[in-house]
Amino acid sequence: MQEPVRFAAFVAIGSNVGDREKNLKTAVEKLESKNNKVVLKSNIYKTEPYGEVEQDDFYNAVVGILTPFKPHALLNVLKTIEVDMGRTKTERWGPRIIDLDIIMYGEYIVDEDDLKIPHPDFRNREFVLKPMTEIGRMMVDPVTEKTIAQLYTELNQTNNEKNSTPAIEKIGEL
Repeated sequence: MQEPVRFAAFVAIGSNVGDREKNLKTAVEKLESKNNKVVLKSNIYKTEPYGEVEQDDFYNAVVGILTPFKPHALLNVLKTIEVDMGRTKTERWGPRIIDLDIIMYGEYIVDEDDLKIPHPDFRNREFVLKPMTEIGRMMVDPVTEKTIAQLYTELNQTNNEKNSTPAIEKIGEL
């Protein structure tokens, strides 16, 4: 029997409700149970929340997967996992038990109302770029044609110029 065609994607995982580390690990298990193969895992990082909503710190990580799903189908898989784990709609950038985002999907560029790949704001988020440097530093953003390592260096330079270095702390392994 022939192995199904698989596409490479990077998925960001975050949680700031309940047992955050367990939530990240459960999400990875559920990704694999849905016919995805997790081939790369970053460490887990503790970060301050993004946005202006008062809430607990997040635990974040990024995984590299091989998936048989095309972009929209993968998005549906991620949304199903979120709902299965108890995520409910809240305010934008509010607390959540789990958050799964497609950051990159090969060299695909998707710009539709319900899906944007690469993720439109990943270049400005240390909690995505830092873990991505561990597992895909030489991956090229198809929009800017810069590597993840270059994007991370640029973000750090920008943060240093603004004297606004967000707190990010390595917690452990995913």
